[in-house]
Amino acid sequence: MLRFDIPPVWSNVIRFEAFLTFVMCLLAYTLSPWLMVIPAVQGFIRGFFGHHREPMHGVWVKLFESRGWAGKKENAGAKMFAAKLLCIASSAAVGLYLGGQSFWVVPVYVLLVFSTLEWAFSFCAGCWAYTLWFQAFPPKG
Repeated sequence: MLRFDIPPVWSNVIRFEAFLTFVMCLLAYTLSPWLMVIPAVQGFIRGFFGHHREPMHGVWVKLFESRGWAGKKENAGAKMFAAKLLCIASSAAVGLYLGGQSFWVVPVYVLLVFSTLEWAFSFCAGCWAYTLWFQAFPPKG
């Protein structure tokens, strides 16, 4: 389901944000699991309110547009779904860590893999899942 009520997003800005997610996950794994709170909050804002509402996204858009690096416009619906998955996985990592579970690293590993696919190859696994979701459960009305 395409979202035309939300402004489209720039492809290279999204890829850069995926790179930053990769770095944050790597730092969380090596330094402190508490760093996963940052992608959880960013994923929540981007996923439920739109990328245009997240402050750092606005900074990257201005920087990339001024340099001519922004790429092409993409529909925000699938990217918002991917951001919701980022929020869920990051929150799961923090929750598991709070619960004293050593497998808090599993969602971090998953995010490392999928954020790498996005920034390195422009393959959005969340967008792919979004398409499958709406094929399986088409909106009614």
